[in-house]
Amino acid sequence: MRTPWIVVVLTGVLLLGACGDPSDGPEQAPPTPDVSRAATTHQRSQASPSAAPAVVAPRVLYLGDSLAMEAQRVLGQELRRELRATYTSAPYSGTTLCDYLEGTGEKSLVPDRDKAAALVRALHPDYVVLQFWGNAWGYTWCMDGISHAAAPQKYFSRYRADLKRLTDQIATAGGEHRPRIVWVAQGPDPITPDRVRRVNELYEEQAAASGDLVADAGATVAPAGARYSWTQYLPCTAYEHEHPEYCTEPVRDRTALHYGKDYLHFCLAPTTSTPKPCPVRSPGILRMAREVTRVIGSS
Repeated sequence: MRTPWIVVVLTGVLLLGACGDPSDGPEQAPPTPDVSRAATTHQRSQASPSAAPAVVAPRVLYLGDSLAMEAQRVLGQELRRELRATYTSAPYSGTTLCDYLEGTGEKSLVPDRDKAAALVRALHPDYVVLQFWGNAWGYTWCMDGISHAAAPQKYFSRYRADLKRLTDQIATAGGEHRPRIVWVAQGPDPITPDRVRRVNELYEEQAAASGDLVADAGATVAPAGARYSWTQYLPCTAYEHEHPEYCTEPVRDRTALHYGKDYLHFCLAPTTSTPKPCPVRSPGILRMAREVTRVIGSS
């Protein structure tokens, strides 16, 4: 969901263009995943001798918008360290669910080679992690101009339909080795908090209907007992106390989740015109990545 970082005014509130301003064009595409290398890495991990019973490391594919773009490196590190996972990521900033659907043609910010189903056929993942804030401004072409502000019910109906279509395409592409989808529930949105709540409910409904999973990563960046209340700081966790580089204000026993006035993203560094993984330690990103990893490891 990250387009060049431009501040625009929408309904009297400052919103970051990185989330998908309709006036901007598509992002530069990330490199195509190295399919052959990913497959080879997985084979080596299975063949490694061990005195303990063999544990098959999961193959994980990570797709999404600018939240996934900034978090992709950290999630990969967590999955490899905790689960010895084989990991491939192909996020595109500014996108939403329909961008990863096959059959969208030129009305998509994701090229055909990186559609969800195409990558499932190429990589044969065990899990497909999908993280989308829920592009609400009609930015991406495949939304056909539907926005939450102009037509909320139409927006939610379209989002629900795209959830099912994407699930079906991933399942069909997986065939007998149908990957399990992990929907990442999002953190609070101070502008339209109920929108995020309802989007997360749609993730939960779809996961329950298709036997998939929800990782409530958004709860890790929300105050205890106030799941949909946005905050820029939270008390440091036990992990952050043990790793003080992630407790940004130890004297006040709190850590920063957002950079400056960016209420959406969790990278504690200024954004650039070219989307890329977050270059600095960022507690919010790590909190969410650890929760996704925990859910996969527990499934």
